Amino acid sequence: MSETTRLKSTVYVGGLDQAVTIHTLAEAFIPFGEIADITLPKPDIPSSGELHRGFGYVEFELAQDAKEAIDNMDGSELYGRTIKVAAAKPQKDSNEGLGSKTAIWEQEGYLAKYAVSEEDRLAAEQAKMAADSRPQDPMQGLEELDVAGPKPE
Repeated sequence: MSETTRLKSTVYVGGLDQAVTIHTLAEAFIPFGEIADITLPKPDIPSSGELHRGFGYVEFELAQDAKEAIDNMDGSELYGRTIKVAAAKPQKDSNEGLGSKTAIWEQEGYLAKYAVSEEDRLAAEQAKMAADSRPQDPMQGLEELDVAGPKPE
């Protein structure tokens, strides 16, 4: 099964109570079609006493079954809590965008979009050096400071 087909047949189930298990999700979603896989992500800190992070993924054999599950289960109640059921989104690449451990200007996409050509960069540096090399008049900007009081308009 291709990754896009697999993604279309997977639903996100959020707002789960800690009492919910893989078996519970299987029983809740089996009326909508054959289930290929169920995942309940573990918490980041295993010693927190939580069994899962409060959400899970149910993968169906057919994308149509996933759509039926979303239509029928979104906003329903499971173990006294209203659950959110939606189409699963692809996992973000940890090397791109927010949450990345790489500076944005070091990422390939940024350089391709915002890179300046070498000759433009050299021209800007030469213009800055030319401006810096001119002798500055120490009296520049001090005109009319010898007159006391407010400036006439």
